[in-house]
Amino acid sequence: MVVTGGRRLRVVVPLLGGVGLFELAVPCEVFGCDRVDLTPRWYQLTLCQADPGPRRTPDGLRLEAPEGLVALEAADLVVVPAGISSRPPESLLHALRRAHRRGARLAAVCSGVFVLAAAGLLEGRTVTTHWMYAERLRRDYPGIRVAESALYTDDGDILTSGGTAAGIDLCLHIVRKDFGTAIAAEVGRRMVIAPHREGDQTQYIPPPAAPAGQADSLGSVLDWALHRLHEPLTLRQFAERAAMSTRTFGRHFSRQVGLTPLRWLNQQRLTAARELLETTDLTVDRIAERTGFATGQLLRQHFRRALRTTPSAYRRTFGA
Repeated sequence: MVVTGGRRLRVVVPLLGGVGLFELAVPCEVFGCDRVDLTPRWYQLTLCQADPGPRRTPDGLRLEAPEGLVALEAADLVVVPAGISSRPPESLLHALRRAHRRGARLAAVCSGVFVLAAAGLLEGRTVTTHWMYAERLRRDYPGIRVAESALYTDDGDILTSGGTAAGIDLCLHIVRKDFGTAIAAEVGRRMVIAPHREGDQTQYIPPPAAPAGQADSLGSVLDWALHRLHEPLTLRQFAERAAMSTRTFGRHFSRQVGLTPLRWLNQQRLTAARELLETTDLTVDRIAERTGFATGQLLRQHFRRALRTTPSAYRRTFGA
C-alpha cells in the first residue's frame, strides 16, 4: 500500500558476522540516501548489532554499527543482509521475533533468509534465496516453501531476495509498494538501474550436468542426438538407435536421466540456443532453425516458459 502523510519510515539493518559488503550496501543505498525531495516520508536508516565490537567482512574490513538491538523496537522495516558465518545470536533472533509480532515487515537479502528461518519466522512461508543456497535452505527448514528461481518474493510482512543484485530488485519493490511506481522508477534512474528487471534467477543458473553413470548405457544415443538437435527427432528414432521398443526406451531413459526423452531434448536445445545467443549475432529465427525449434516464435515460447525471459533480453544480458 502506498503511504501518505505522517512520519518518515524507519528502516533498521542488523550487522551480521561475515556480512558481504555489496549485500550490506544495497539497503544502505536504496533506503539510506536522503531522498526527501521525492517524498517527505522517505526512509530513515539505522544500522545496529547484537554485541559491541567490529564485524569482519570476507574482504577483511572491520565494520561496527552505531546502535544496539534496541533499534529494532522502533523499526517499520528490518532488512537482514546476506552473510552469516555461524548461528545468529539468540538476542538477535529474539529481537526479530519481537519486531515481527509488533507488526514490522522483515526483509532478507540473499542468505539473510537463513537468519529469519533460524528465528522460526518462515514456517509455511514462500521465500527465495540465491539459487546456490536453495537446496540447503529446503533441507535445513523443510517447512518452508522455497521459490529458488524468483528474483524476490513478497509474502506480505516477509520479503526475501535471490542472490546479490536481486537485493536491489527487492528493495526497489519495497519502495514501489510504499511510495508508488513513479518514485521507485526515479530511484532506479538515480541508481542507473532498471526499476523492474525481466525474468528470474533461472536464466543465471547453469544448465544441469548429465547424471553420473548415464553414459554407460545411453551415452552413444545422447551423443547421437546432440549432433542432430536441428532435426525433428522423435521417440521412435531414439528407441531404434538404442535397439529398444519405444516403451522400454522411455522407461529406461527416464530412470537413467531423470527426465523424459522429450524434456531432455528440449533442455539440450535450450542450452544450445543460450550458447548461440551468448556467442553469435545470429537472428533468433536462425538460432531456432539450428537448435530444432523450427521457428523463432516457438523458441520464444520455450524460452519464456523455461527461463522467464525472452531470447533478446537474454542476449542483452549475457551476449559477448
